[in-house]
Amino acid sequence: MKRYLLSTVLLLPIPLASAVEILRWERLPLAVPLQVGQERVVFIDRNVRIGLPASLQGKLRVQSAGGALYLLASESIAPSRLQLQDADDGTLILLDIAAEPAKAGQPALEAVKIVEAERPAPRDTVEASAPRPAPPTPLPVALTRYAAQNLYAPLRTVEAVPGLGAVPLPGDLNLDSLLPELTLSYRALAAWRLEDLWVTAIRLRNRSLRWIELDPRRLQGDFVSATFQHPDLGPKGDATDTTVLYLVTRGRGLAGALLPAISPVDAALNLPRSSSDEE
Repeated sequence: MKRYLLSTVLLLPIPLASAVEILRWERLPLAVPLQVGQERVVFIDRNVRIGLPASLQGKLRVQSAGGALYLLASESIAPSRLQLQDADDGTLILLDIAAEPAKAGQPALEAVKIVEAERPAPRDTVEASAPRPAPPTPLPVALTRYAAQNLYAPLRTVEAVPGLGAVPLPGDLNLDSLLPELTLSYRALAAWRLEDLWVTAIRLRNRSLRWIELDPRRLQGDFVSATFQHPDLGPKGDATDTTVLYLVTRGRGLAGALLPAISPVDAALNLPRSSSDEE
């Protein structure tokens, strides 16, 4: 099974002082050959994550700085594929690389700049100004599917969702009020936003020694939709004791949709004191 190491880099356009090879991304893999021991620069105007096959560990160095990727092969590399995933909308760009020793007198390879293929202009102003048809998939469903694919699926299978972007999680998010009657631990993993909808992925772990059935109707809070990755949780310590919950909220992030945590109250504190107590 191939494993990929993911890193996040912010790539911005910078002035190019030397010759640059322009490659247009048209959803077909882009060939970027390398020469052993010679660094090649790749420019791309996207905030991307890099999927690097485990087989390239120790053979290919990948660095980022000043809006560029720097690829340096330390030995020959058979044809391999790198995956660049847009961190905002999930779009993938595929690079096919291979490295060979440079031949005598062969010049160094020039830098590469990746640009998007031009999109066709609207046929007329009437069509351009017409409202967009409603998406075939309801937005809460699209958000939930995107979140699940990001956590469980390989990068190449993640479906791009235009306009969707990752959002930061509050550092003081208290999730204990979600399912207060169940013995669970919670951890917020990630969140994304599309228009006025947010989706937050939360890891649930069973801390009891019994099976727990997960019912979205038990959730406490103001949610548009709630989806569990699995229908139940196994006992603590079992391989099935953990799952992920996807909560979709409207107009605000998860923190604004949770119910306030209620501290337990000792009813005896409000009872009138007896004469014996006063003595």
